[in-house]
Amino acid sequence: MSGDPRIDARPPAIALMGPTASGKSALALEWAAQLGAEIVSVDSALVYRGLDIGAAKPDAADRAAVPHHLVDVRDPWQAYSAADFADDARAAIAAIVARGRIPVLAGGTGLYFHALLRGLSDMPAADAGVRAAIAAEAASEGWASLHARLAAIDPVAAARIHATDAQRIQRALEVYRLSGRTISDWQADHAGGTGSGRLPLRVLRLVLAPRDRGELHARIARRFDAMLAQGFLDEVRRLRALPRLAGHPAPLELPALRAVGYRQAWEHLDGATDAAAFRDRAIFATRQLAKRQLTWLRRELDARWFDPAADRPGLDRALRAFL
Repeated sequence: MSGDPRIDARPPAIALMGPTASGKSALALEWAAQLGAEIVSVDSALVYRGLDIGAAKPDAADRAAVPHHLVDVRDPWQAYSAADFADDARAAIAAIVARGRIPVLAGGTGLYFHALLRGLSDMPAADAGVRAAIAAEAASEGWASLHARLAAIDPVAAARIHATDAQRIQRALEVYRLSGRTISDWQADHAGGTGSGRLPLRVLRLVLAPRDRGELHARIARRFDAMLAQGFLDEVRRLRALPRLAGHPAPLELPALRAVGYRQAWEHLDGATDAAAFRDRAIFATRQLAKRQLTWLRRELDARWFDPAADRPGLDRALRAFL
């Protein structure tokens, strides 16, 4: 006789998702230490070397206490796509499972989670020439103009991509110019079953999100002020001094420097803002990021939501029941 079909024999994994400053990293560290698990970062800023304070990267002590993967894998002038992440993360997870350990997937980059847990459609790979052409058009006309062009060819994508989200506007236009199909069409194909496979694990999906939006905003402000006290601006000065960034014709178009906080700090050091305006702009940009992250997370219908402060016992019960 075959085994009980109700028993899921796939290896377990834990996905800790949530908006920025919601406490994901601290809980991931705590649980990984308890379980002898390993952490796979699902964060598009942590992949870059030199983005430490402003990205809330785990420090040397944390990384010595618990193995971390997908941290410091690219220099800040290098590209790193969601497909690159999914490939690297799958390899890291396979090695973790082979060691008999549980992967804890922790971060707030929705596209990375989607690529890893659900797979990506087989849309065209990035093309440096097309990207450079789009970036040149944006420098001349502005990203709002390119967003309007996107709305004319792919209103579905334009409705979900903000007019200031340069990276996603560029990718949507790039896919259309390379294939003649909109990115929404490619993604609809994947939803219907094409594209790379899902992660072959049994995954506990947990969202950490304070119920009170004001509390999340307060956490964002406190964390940013702590980053400033830790020397965030000095960190950005060191980045600006790197020859590959100092000589780059458009450093703020690099994915690494589009990370919240870094763009605002770079512009502040260029003299565009005073200290108070810089702080306000960086905190506002981080709040906007959290809003976008929450919008994405609401589409994760199989995820369970917890307030990290009020629902800690519930989180621990969910973990025990899963394991």
